[in-house]
Amino acid sequence: MKLLHNPRCAKSRQTLALLKENNIQPEIVEYLKNVPTQAELSDIIQKLNISPYQLLRRTESDFKENFKGKELSGSEWISAMVKYPKLIERPIFINGEKARLGRPPEKVLEII
Repeated sequence: MKLLHNPRCAKSRQTLALLKENNIQPEIVEYLKNVPTQAELSDIIQKLNISPYQLLRRTESDFKENFKGKELSGSEWISAMVKYPKLIERPIFINGEKARLGRPPEKVLEII
């Protein structure tokens, strides 16, 4: 089990606390320091069962400055998230072949 985590994010901290309350000790991946590869991010998106565009944080300045109003393919959005990891919505809990966004944090409990 893994948690793509940003310790500066309240939802990410809440999700980690909820997992620990449920005796889950995931491997913590600070994705801003250890950016997922294109293949890893593609795999995560598949496990989330969403489109790459749905994983974007469209309120981030990197999005507004570089991508607002642009229509990209799924693989192009994934490349953008690898280049600008702040664009990746967080937290993401991965358990085997399933993943959930911790928004709200309780969503991660669906795959325990």
